[in-house]
Amino acid sequence: MFFLVYRYWCKLTYTEVGRMTGPLVFIVTDIESNGPDPGPHSMLSLASVAVTQDGVILDDFSVNLMELPGAKPDPATMEWWRGHSEAYAAATAAPDSPHNAMASWVRWVQSRNVTSIFAAHPLSFDGAWMDWYLQYCGMGRLFDRPRQPGITFGAGLDIVSLFMGRTGFAYDRCKRENYSPEWLGGNIHDHSALSDARGYAHLLSRLLRGFSNFSVDSPMVELNSK
Repeated sequence: MFFLVYRYWCKLTYTEVGRMTGPLVFIVTDIESNGPDPGPHSMLSLASVAVTQDGVILDDFSVNLMELPGAKPDPATMEWWRGHSEAYAAATAAPDSPHNAMASWVRWVQSRNVTSIFAAHPLSFDGAWMDWYLQYCGMGRLFDRPRQPGITFGAGLDIVSLFMGRTGFAYDRCKRENYSPEWLGGNIHDHSALSDARGYAHLLSRLLRGFSNFSVDSPMVELNSK
């Protein structure tokens, strides 16, 4: 019954549910920052990959951002970045202003006649940063609020939770270190926002394509067979 409801929901139109305007497309997003909190610290780069409800990867977007005025890097985070110098150099090369970067991202999200759903691994980190930056730049909220539509529909998709439900993994095992490289499509998780987003988009694609024939008895075999 769940999957029948899921498939029906994916086909709903604007007249049936709120501001839905077409097929669902998941906007899988990864951000890199110089600290844990938006505002006191800055987003350095963001990347998103568009994935259809049937698991087809469409295209992607990436941009680097200038640091926020008055913000300062977190010392512990910068110490971590020193161990990933190549990724840091890539994340800080040719940055655009926060306003221009976020405006470009919004235009990219809204360029298709679809209903966009924000997705991340985990949702709580990347979603919080994107929501804060959209508000800072005067572009509204990332997620829907009562009587206040968001840039994306609904409350977002946490890929970690979906992976747990789809595979039967314990929640504390639903992390990149425990994933088969092929589940991430061979994308190396090197803390480049685009590479990381592509990896998680590939994982989501496999999860979405496996909904109809998932076997609880053999989750590993079922995922590997896709």
